[in-house]
Amino acid sequence: MPYVQRDRHGRIASLFREPRPEAVEYLAGDDHEVRVFLGGEPTQDGFERLDAGFVRVLEDLVDLMLERHLLILTDLPAPAQEKWLARKRLRQLTDSTPLPLPDTGFADIIDDTAFGKL
Repeated sequence: MPYVQRDRHGRIASLFREPRPEAVEYLAGDDHEVRVFLGGEPTQDGFERLDAGFVRVLEDLVDLMLERHLLILTDLPAPAQEKWLARKRLRQLTDSTPLPLPDTGFADIIDDTAFGKL
């Protein structure tokens, strides 16, 4: 598809749809060099970083579905339940956001109106 113009080092400098005097070499659109020129090929490391972020999105989605009763955890196969629960526990241990404190009812016991303005 693209006709390429190369720099003095032999790397692709420009792509054209039609041949030109400076660009007569034709390469397929999925050629490795063309893909690198157009933004690089994704590396395994890049996919792993994206996958890790996407897993977090999926966890949030499952949490939301469970919370809204659109999904019941036991609907999932046992291995999926185990993985979800393990990730949930690990996430609670490593998450930088503080976990909400449980409602103990303690605030209902204390009547601070007697203290006046502090």
